[in-house]
Amino acid sequence: MGIGWEDYRGHDAVGLAGLVAAGEVSAADLLEAALARAEIVEPTVNAIRLRMTDTARARARGELAGPFAGVPFLVKDLSQHIAGVPTGSGSRPLASFARPETSTVVRRWTDAGLVIFGRTATPEFGARAVTEPAAGGPTRNPWDSARTPGGSSGGSAAAVAAGIVPAAGASDGGGSIRIPAAACGLFGLKPGRGVVPSGPEVGEGFHGAAVQGVVSRTVRDSAALLDVMAGPAPEGPYTVRPSERPYADAVREDPVPLRIGVSTASPLGGAVDPQAVAAATDAAELLTSLGHVVEESAPAVDGRALATDFLTTWFAMIASQVDGAIALTGCGEDAFETETRVMAAIGRATPAPAYLAALGRWQAHTRALAGFHERYDLLLTPTLARPPWPIGALDLSGPMKLAATGLLSAGAGGLLGRMNLVEGLVDANFAPVPFTQLANLTGRPASSVPLYRTPDGLPLGVQFVGRPGAEPELLALAAQLERARPWAHLRPAL
Repeated sequence: MGIGWEDYRGHDAVGLAGLVAAGEVSAADLLEAALARAEIVEPTVNAIRLRMTDTARARARGELAGPFAGVPFLVKDLSQHIAGVPTGSGSRPLASFARPETSTVVRRWTDAGLVIFGRTATPEFGARAVTEPAAGGPTRNPWDSARTPGGSSGGSAAAVAAGIVPAAGASDGGGSIRIPAAACGLFGLKPGRGVVPSGPEVGEGFHGAAVQGVVSRTVRDSAALLDVMAGPAPEGPYTVRPSERPYADAVREDPVPLRIGVSTASPLGGAVDPQAVAAATDAAELLTSLGHVVEESAPAVDGRALATDFLTTWFAMIASQVDGAIALTGCGEDAFETETRVMAAIGRATPAPAYLAALGRWQAHTRALAGFHERYDLLLTPTLARPPWPIGALDLSGPMKLAATGLLSAGAGGLLGRMNLVEGLVDANFAPVPFTQLANLTGRPASSVPLYRTPDGLPLGVQFVGRPGAEPELLALAAQLERARPWAHLRPAL
């Protein structure tokens, strides 16, 4: 029977599932199409970190059921565990370490009939906004191989943009769904806190700021996959009220006219590239033409304080990840990347009262955003502060890396926590991505919509942030924008 490349790439996941259900193509045929595409583009994009070809072929030949029966799929090499299969977390020491349990979200994907045939690249512990791990090398943006696809779900985004799969597993603890979606011309929805379970290993990730999700070419795929993923699990710390109707229904109708506040100023006070400003301005004009009310406005959030509070808690989490990996594998700390070791050293040097104070201030940021949402349904910003940047652009500077390496080698890593590096790392890490962390700390749902291309043809998405429970609203608006300005047919020249 078979399926040609044009037909495979011309369907999203919902469409491919329809072909299988109608008997027009087999799951095995779809898998072979995905594998063939991977062979063509992987030498360029380097998106897949671990392959499960034999297992996937056996599954594709078997009986499959569910709304996505037979559709090829990739999961992220971080937190999306498959029992007995290594989860490397972008880290060399963990590259061969298999987890004993399958993650709840992965089990829900397989129960829906998806055929998982590999894991996608991520930076070490998902800790950076680029995907350039020492374990496997950098993943490259299909639209320009000299540039990053973003991170930390950069491997998934590159695989989808390159046409290997129509959608792929992703996660978001500080922008890691929305950043690569914006850089690769995809739709990315970060569900709100507690909507998608994180277990069974943990009740919630990073105090609920880190969530599981997908990146996709079409809004309807993200909506239908959210129907698969969402819902309580026994290990969850609380139960989120379910959506009143399937998320897939939300994309079929235009939303009621919305009141949207737009801000293009960096929360950190730094420069925002004119193309990023143009992306948000263009989206505002399109929204106005569709009947929405768009006004210039921003939440009363101290963006620099938010970034500092985020990194204070983030670095402590990275320290815990490193210590946990050492305990699991018996490796030495020098097995990890320098940037990871710097973050871990700062995290270990953070006193518990300072950690708890930073965590407590998350609530002040939440109250500020809640005040904004009393006046506006959604916040609109650029997703990125600049177009996708070159590979290596966010590496530690030579002098900083040299100094850090010297202190770490001398066993004086604790000094890094007393060198006021957090403020410097706020700018180094967040200057290109200052807009996304707000939704994580506040637990709000947010999306990146691929409406804009730079004059050079690079994708540059725009972000929408909603109230708790606004996933249907975000999906409905994104689908309306997709109908007004379709993007799924756009392809990089690979």
